[in-house]
Amino acid sequence: MRTPASILLAACLVAPSLRGAAEEGFTDILPGEGLAGWRGGDTFDHRKLMEMPADKRAAKIDQWNKAAQQHWRPEGAGADRHLFTTGKGPCLATLRDYGDIDFRIDYRISPKGDSGIYLRNVPQVQIWDPEHQEAWKHGAKLGSGGLWNNTVGKPGRDPLVRADKPAGEWNSLRVLQLGERVTVWLNGRQVVDHARLENYYDRSRPIPAAAPLLLQSHGDPVLWRNARIREIPAEEANAALAAKEEAGFQAVFDGASLAGWKGALDNYEVVDGAIRCKKGKGGTIFTEKAYADFALRLEFRLPKGGNNGLALRYPGKGNPAYEGFAECQVLDDNYEAATGSKIDPRQSHGSAYGLVAAARGYQRPVGQWNFQEVTLVGKRLKVELNGTVILDADLGKVDLAKAMGNARHPGLDLAAGHIGFAGHSDPVEFRGIRVREIAAAR
Repeated sequence: MRTPASILLAACLVAPSLRGAAEEGFTDILPGEGLAGWRGGDTFDHRKLMEMPADKRAAKIDQWNKAAQQHWRPEGAGADRHLFTTGKGPCLATLRDYGDIDFRIDYRISPKGDSGIYLRNVPQVQIWDPEHQEAWKHGAKLGSGGLWNNTVGKPGRDPLVRADKPAGEWNSLRVLQLGERVTVWLNGRQVVDHARLENYYDRSRPIPAAAPLLLQSHGDPVLWRNARIREIPAEEANAALAAKEEAGFQAVFDGASLAGWKGALDNYEVVDGAIRCKKGKGGTIFTEKAYADFALRLEFRLPKGGNNGLALRYPGKGNPAYEGFAECQVLDDNYEAATGSKIDPRQSHGSAYGLVAAARGYQRPVGQWNFQEVTLVGKRLKVELNGTVILDADLGKVDLAKAMGNARHPGLDLAAGHIGFAGHSDPVEFRGIRVREIAAAR
């Protein structure tokens, strides 16, 4: 039996509590002697670091390490164990890459101080002295915990409330990260609610699926203590994402039968609460109801090399990739390696098939369930996979002369249609299928 999403969400999103039994599963990652478990780092695009030749990358990290040893040091023991930084030199980065996490840390900042925490090497959860009047023009008066490098006016950039303790006192910070989605509590008060962390280095791309966690060095001394982390497993992350802002979503699959669905029903089956395309079979099944603008939420699970698709505004006949508004591809991210077949980038998972390519690398391993939300308003299609937006495109602006195979797409003019699954002989599974209709803008 699956644990109800509401229970898993409550476990994931509960406000910070006392250390001890309530923090089972957390690992202490505060640097030890010689800054064990950490290295020097900087405000440097992690993707570009990984793309550097090995010798140049090693030289860059060595340079950061030597400087970090001069400005970061562990101090004290027992209850007084903490990490000190002069605020000069490089940041401090974990040796490990992290994806979905529950991270908790205490910090003590000096008067007029300024620092932060980089998530997946992307700046940043802001930390500063809110009484530093010279920094008020940058938003310091609003308090710490906001995603300061997000675009001005975007959710998460400014904290919801000011929850800081005075400079010189210890503050407790908690960060929950699910894909790009970040929730922050400061001293037990929520200051960021499920906001997307923008990619500071390239806002046209999502942040990495995994990368180091950084403590920022930003000119001012800071003390850090009680640094601990829990990596969030897929099932828990999916439940938390699915339960967030559920209002208005209606189930279109009862978990036991294909009631309410039409099309190639004989080629699909219901197994353990999921719709599954039969191996060696295919065709499209679709909802009896037609939809105009909507948000679709579901979980999917792929076998190795698995291939299927989401039919969007499907007219009930023909190829959903062309006769329908679009087919949103459902495909193993490692399809080429699994099958030996090369694909066009516009065939990768989450892509508007043949029209616009989605970002790759955000699927969970084969055999695990993924959570996905697809939003279609007018001709704008957005796909969020496991908390990360991998596609956000206006298909009405696509140059069809450059479409894959120069194919025609008459379905792009459809204002409404059915939602369905386009099978391609693989036992791809779908469950938790819910739709929220979106009223047309007036």
